[in-house]
Amino acid sequence: MFCQLVGRESNKSSDVARELREFLENKRYFIVIDDIWNISDWKMIKRALPGDNVGNKIITTTRILNIAEQVGGAYNLQPISLNNSRTLFFRRIFGNGNKDNNENIVKCPDDELAEVSDRILKKCAGVPLAIITMASLLACKARDKMEWYEVCNSVGTGLENNLDVENMRKILSFSYYELPCHLRACLLYLSMFPEDYEIDKDRLIRMWIGEGFIQCEKVGKSLFELGESYFNELINRSMIQPIHDSSDDMISRCRVHDMVLDFIRSLSSEENFVTVLSNIGGTSPSNMIRRLSLQNSQESHMMAQTTWSLQHARSVVVFPASVSLVPPLAHCRVLHVLDLEECNLSQANSNLKYLGNLHHLRYLGLCKTGISQLPEEIENLQFLQTLDVRGTEIFKLTSSVVQLRKLMCLYIDWSTRVPNGIGNLTCLEQLSWLRIDDYTRNIIEELGQLTELRQLSIELDERNDKLLECLCKLQKMQELDIRVYPSQRGTGGLDAWVTPRHLRVLRTAGSCWFSTLPAWVNSSLQSLEIAVRELHQVDLEILGRLPALRRLQLEVDNHNLGILAGFVVGAGAFPSLVRCYFLQFVWPVVFQHGAMPRLRKLVFFPFYVGETRGIACTDGSLDLGLGNLPSLQHVVAGLRCDGAGKEEAEQAKTALKHEAGMHPNDPKQSIDIIGAKAYRWSSVFP
Repeated sequence: MFCQLVGRESNKSSDVARELREFLENKRYFIVIDDIWNISDWKMIKRALPGDNVGNKIITTTRILNIAEQVGGAYNLQPISLNNSRTLFFRRIFGNGNKDNNENIVKCPDDELAEVSDRILKKCAGVPLAIITMASLLACKARDKMEWYEVCNSVGTGLENNLDVENMRKILSFSYYELPCHLRACLLYLSMFPEDYEIDKDRLIRMWIGEGFIQCEKVGKSLFELGESYFNELINRSMIQPIHDSSDDMISRCRVHDMVLDFIRSLSSEENFVTVLSNIGGTSPSNMIRRLSLQNSQESHMMAQTTWSLQHARSVVVFPASVSLVPPLAHCRVLHVLDLEECNLSQANSNLKYLGNLHHLRYLGLCKTGISQLPEEIENLQFLQTLDVRGTEIFKLTSSVVQLRKLMCLYIDWSTRVPNGIGNLTCLEQLSWLRIDDYTRNIIEELGQLTELRQLSIELDERNDKLLECLCKLQKMQELDIRVYPSQRGTGGLDAWVTPRHLRVLRTAGSCWFSTLPAWVNSSLQSLEIAVRELHQVDLEILGRLPALRRLQLEVDNHNLGILAGFVVGAGAFPSLVRCYFLQFVWPVVFQHGAMPRLRKLVFFPFYVGETRGIACTDGSLDLGLGNLPSLQHVVAGLRCDGAGKEEAEQAKTALKHEAGMHPNDPKQSIDIIGAKAYRWSSVFP
């Protein structure tokens, strides 16, 4: 509360409650405190509030009625109506294609399933989580009335007579046991993470791989890609909630609903699958801990530490609040997964003293731990698949790293140098960031030996002609990020590159100019950041037909080349685009009705003011067709005064602001006049 309200960290020695009370005194405030479990927690929070000031509101939520009544006037959430329950249920199973008389009610397209559906909904009793869970289960089954009745009868009484948490668990239990065995283990593993924690998708999948949950490799698919299919299946079954990346709307993280987390923690405890020590008590450690999640360093946990038996532990995950409880690695001889992300180990390198003895280790997460070096004995970890040392003080990896022949994922910072011999890591699939400079120049030739690479982020201090030859050998590449720093962009460096068929992400905008739009632009692209020296209307139309493209940053040099024709973004173009950055474009760029239906952020940089004369209306307003972009939320524009006076520039700024302001979404605006030295939009509009 202190951090969110006051905007800074508290001094550990200060009375936080008193400081909060003083901060809120004589202020109007509206505060929501979610998910209270104990009345003692509420009493502690209440100490930080000034009192019943007129106009101030506090809302608390809890699953325990007794606590709600003690806190204040209890409001019991009412179940949703039968019509809304049907809409939620059928939309999840059948989609939006069966709306009734253009109303927002989705009908069941199969009359035989309508009756059994109502029986199932009766058992769900208007609880949205129960409805979604059941619908997700049935969406994976055949549309057969008898099979649906079997599901209905198996659930039991559900919630139809009682809204107790235990009855909700019956529905979750049925959905859980309907999962394939491999997905059950993956789901239970999520109990390693704290409540409301945003779990990074790649991190989670790499942990699953380290634990051995993903083994049956399909032809043409890597273990990671198979893990992605597991992750997506859990989303499809509504067992986890997806979190979309704001930059491209792709799913990059997930969280677990509180009710689902309670359920899988209970199962994990019963089966001794995971032992959790958290700020709400967690599970009781057994004599033999298989997987340990340390989330809080309460005094009772420190006392329990002396009784832990970790000789059979396969995973240990420690969160920052429990850094003092990091167990001695000498006691974890069969460990497969060790994750210490964001735990400050800068003063405790001894915690890694016996790292070389963990011969079975597959996953080592040391991101943001502040360590300055890895022990030389890391070469003993011959089964290691993932090594993450981003956000550390490691400036050079030990030479023994190149002996880790089974390493599939290496995450480092751009400032971390890798040793010679990286070409030995022939199983490597993900590598970022790799820095090429005077000390590591010959490594670029070794990259060509890493033919399993799917993701590569590389930074060079100058253009390197051998890079193209290397990239042509990496035909499994799906995500490529190339930076040249400081920027020394030349033309045509990658023109001859024949890209892999499944390339999804390409970022080269600050590294080189493509002479024209590359012929290899393909339908798999989801994110594209490139600079094209010469672009024409037909090229923009080619890009507009890419079905999966969600993010586009396109820089052109038409203005300097004297190509002064504008562009039209036609109906149906860019169907999936969420963010669009048009850099150095010659205006006008006009958006027709039906273009970019999902676009949320649009960036113009720069907007040459002198060129607005030809597109301005008689009243001075502009008509770029921004109103035809139905999802628009943010407009960014930098106006350049080249060839125009200050008054004309101000008029153009006003006109553009007016057009953006007329949009029905009232999008956020970042529109201003910029100087000639502003060459990158990000330097002006963060």
